[in-house]
Amino acid sequence: MQTMKFIWFDGKMVPWDQAQVHVLTHALHYGSAIFEGIRAYACADGASAVFRLEDHCKRMLDSAKILRMELPYSAEQLAEACIETLTANKLAEGYIRPLSFVGHGEMGVYPGNNPVQTIIAVWPWGAYLGADALEKGIRVKTSTFARSHVNTCMSKAKASGNYINSILAKIEAKEEGFDEAVMLDTSGFVSEATGENIFIVREGVIKTTPLTSILGGITRKSIVALARDLGYTVEEQQFTRDEFYIADEAFFTGTAAELTPIRELDHRQIGAGHAGPVAKHLQKEFFRAARGENPKYAGWLHRYTV
Repeated sequence: MQTMKFIWFDGKMVPWDQAQVHVLTHALHYGSAIFEGIRAYACADGASAVFRLEDHCKRMLDSAKILRMELPYSAEQLAEACIETLTANKLAEGYIRPLSFVGHGEMGVYPGNNPVQTIIAVWPWGAYLGADALEKGIRVKTSTFARSHVNTCMSKAKASGNYINSILAKIEAKEEGFDEAVMLDTSGFVSEATGENIFIVREGVIKTTPLTSILGGITRKSIVALARDLGYTVEEQQFTRDEFYIADEAFFTGTAAELTPIRELDHRQIGAGHAGPVAKHLQKEFFRAARGENPKYAGWLHRYTV
C-alpha cells in the first residue's frame, strides 16, 4: 500500500504514521467495527468523482445501527469528511476506507461506554484481483466454509468481525492456487464471494443472489440498474453451484473488484473461458458511468477537484 500524507481521525487531519490506537482497543480484540469501501475516479472532464458516496455513507450508518454503535456523524458529514480527506491528500483517483470502531476502555465482550472512534483513509488502488482480471477473468473455487447464517452474524452490517469468515475462505482459495472463493449459504445455495457479489448469465438472463444471506452491494445495485436500462433481463434468484458450472458467463461485482469476470469455477470452464459479451458490455457502461461519461447517471457521482 502506498502511504499518504493524512488520515482523518475523529474530525482532525492526522499525519499518516501518527494515526494510532491503543493495543487494548475493543475492536482489535472483538471485531467491534464497521467500515465501507468506496472508490473515486478521475473523470474525462479533468475533475474527479466519488462513486455513490452518499449511498456508502448511509449504509455505514445502517451498519452502526445494527451493531448498536452510536456514531456522532450524519451521512452528509461522513461524505464531507471523505472529500476533505481526498483533497488533503491530493488524490484524484483511488480508494476510500471509512472505519468506525469501539475504542479503548473497559475490557470484555460488552463494549459498555467505550468511545466509538472514526477514521477515514485514502490511497491509490488499481484492479483488486489483478491487472489482467478485468479482461481475462479469474479462477475461483467453492469454499469449504459456508457463509454465516443470517441470524448468526448480521449479514446486512458491513462489520469487521464478519470478515473472519471471508479471511478463512480467501486463504483456502489462494493456497489451492485460485484467485477467489465462492461461498454457499447454510442451505447450499450460492451466496457471495469473500468480498464480492455474484452474477451469472444463462440463456440471455442475468441472475444474481437475492438479498437473503448477502450484504447488499452498492456496485451490485448499480449493475442491476445498468443492465435493466440496457434491456437485459435481471432476476434476483437463488441458484446452485451446478447451475453456476453451466452458465454462459459469470462475474463478480464490488467496490474493489468493480466488475471482474469469472473464467473458471472448481476446474470447470465458464462459457468461453474469458470475459463474455454481457460482462464486457456492462463493464464498459459501468466505467462510463463512474467516470462521468454518461449524464444519465450523474446523480451517482459526488464531484470534487484536487
